[in-house]
Amino acid sequence: MTAQDESRLALEKAVHDERAEPIRLSLSLLEEITGNFSQDAKIGNGAFAAVYKGRLRNGTVAVKRLSKITKQKYHIQPSDFENEVRRMKEARNKNILRFLGYCYVAEKVLVPGGKGWEDADHQMLLCSEYLPNGDLDKYIRDKSCRFQWSTRYPIIKGICEGVRYLHEQTQPIIHRDLKPANILLDHKMVPKIADFGLSRCFCEDQGYAITKNIGGTYGYMAPEVRDEGGEIRITAKADMYSLGIIIMDLLVGYMKRAEFVMSQEGGRLKINEVITVDMICFQLQRAS
Repeated sequence: MTAQDESRLALEKAVHDERAEPIRLSLSLLEEITGNFSQDAKIGNGAFAAVYKGRLRNGTVAVKRLSKITKQKYHIQPSDFENEVRRMKEARNKNILRFLGYCYVAEKVLVPGGKGWEDADHQMLLCSEYLPNGDLDKYIRDKSCRFQWSTRYPIIKGICEGVRYLHEQTQPIIHRDLKPANILLDHKMVPKIADFGLSRCFCEDQGYAITKNIGGTYGYMAPEVRDEGGEIRITAKADMYSLGIIIMDLLVGYMKRAEFVMSQEGGRLKINEVITVDMICFQLQRAS
């Protein structure tokens, strides 16, 4: 049995075994299951990465391929990729996207004149569970896809519980880019938080992290994170701001937040229910 065959078997096992550890995958295997990253297999495309459907004998996975600006310059640097792999390995929760494996290939070429070796190209890929209902963004933007309240409420609760899980790790994780496009929905419409490329960890007794990289998505980014110039102190409150905007989107759809007005008594009741979710997810003390 070849190394690629062993890798394929391990990935096929991981698809249906939530206890399986993420594994390093070969580029050739990921090319094989995505049809060499064919357009037919592509299910998503953004500024930083393209996502492909990978077909196995016993299921389907999602393969995220980080994109390049030029041959040697990436939107996401290898250090950011390593950061995302580490975060995804650590995060295991029903409301966090399940991470199955990764691939990192760095090719080097000899510099003319005997000056040593330099990086010529990189391949950085992530493999995760495939969620058939896509991301939350399309549901809040498309009026034809709007949910009933009986569906929206569990989604809000699930997102809150996912964020709570990240913030209550031994070394808490600040996601920093919470938005509907980074919340995926499984076949039962259970929400799962994805994309940890911009996440930061901070020590529990410190309560914040320092960064010079603004990152995030305007419209969902906390005001203190948008401030430019010098170092930025990031706390869990940044995620809470983003979470609040997502909840508003789920309540009223994608619209100007300044026009958000709850004019019906039933609407006020729903707001009270959301406040209850917030209390459940963030104000209860951690069980000792």
